[in-house]
Amino acid sequence: MRKVYCAVTLSLFVAGAFAQNVATIDGRSIGKKEFMWFYKKNHSGNGAVYAELEAYLNQYINFKLKVLDAKEMGLDADTAYLSEVRNYELALAAQKRIAKTSPAYQLIMNEYKEAALMFNISEIKIWNKAQNDENQLRNFYEQHKNTYLPATFDEVKGKVITDYQERLEKEWINTLRKKYTVKINQTEVKKLAKL
Repeated sequence: MRKVYCAVTLSLFVAGAFAQNVATIDGRSIGKKEFMWFYKKNHSGNGAVYAELEAYLNQYINFKLKVLDAKEMGLDADTAYLSEVRNYELALAAQKRIAKTSPAYQLIMNEYKEAALMFNISEIKIWNKAQNDENQLRNFYEQHKNTYLPATFDEVKGKVITDYQERLEKEWINTLRKKYTVKINQTEVKKLAKL
């Protein structure tokens, strides 16, 4: 009887914890406060339409997946990264506009840390590959030549690089979404749309 009670209590706790989140990635939560802070920062107006929230949440999940991948690669332990974060923190503290104990301070610091990680891993996984591998770019051009006709590779190289980067990113995101379990709490997202 005690095991049953503990199991029921645990499942209610887990369900309650999930209700506070808009999504989880491999059990790591994305809280509704964090998500709405980012959403409002990047969208004007007071109201949020469900379709916009859902689309932005998927973009935000992709961002978080990239950050998770960067952490698994150990990029968060890189000395240059740690120095960059420390310098940003010192600059933020020097402004004296926001207290270190403030929830907004934590959101700002977390945003900076994650954005720097996402930038660093994107450079490795996408940008450098597209910029430095002429053979892959030419192969991509040949596979999609009809898109670029009548221009030659040299005439549209910039567009080819952009398109190739987009393909690399889509493939990367697909791989990450297969690797990590992503759960979206549709009920909470719908509630946020009503706000």
